[in-house]
Amino acid sequence: MGTGLPFRPASFDACISISALQWLCYSNTKDQIPKKRLTRFFSSLYQVLRRGARAVLQFYPETSEHAILISECAAKVGFAGGIVVDYPNSTKAKKHYLVLSFERTYKAPQGLTGLEGALLNEERAGVRVADKDPRAVGRKSRPPKKKKGAKTKEWILHKKEVQRKKGKDTRKDTKYTGRKRPMRF
Repeated sequence: MGTGLPFRPASFDACISISALQWLCYSNTKDQIPKKRLTRFFSSLYQVLRRGARAVLQFYPETSEHAILISECAAKVGFAGGIVVDYPNSTKAKKHYLVLSFERTYKAPQGLTGLEGALLNEERAGVRVADKDPRAVGRKSRPPKKKKGAKTKEWILHKKEVQRKKGKDTRKDTKYTGRKRPMRF
């Protein structure tokens, strides 16, 4: 991928990629420069797509700098579009999509939550990055709240006692009740 796409010009109407683009941001040897690899990929993608075609590339950037580098390389080649982030506040469900088009007036679609409508378009000509929640700007990040009494020894003993009062069969309390299991590896 980083050496270009081996297809004839204007051979594809669309391009879809899932979880492959982020690997161009890394270099396995010292002669592999991520910016050059991305530029080579996007220039060859620009050639193999027909005019009016679109490309959707889903990727997982390690940092926001990777997302910006990818979008800048796509814009430098001549693509228009942007990065769409679905579920921007989630750590597990967050997905980044680079949506590219030849039309300069093309706007990338919104993500699933609609919260990332504030697209960052400063200093970038053709590709926009949408990865921030506009309501979270200026707020300090708070540590996650701990659940009170969830799966502690006291909680388990209380739960067993309630079950016994209801007349249900429960195992007897031992020294192993509520104990953390050791790690497998």
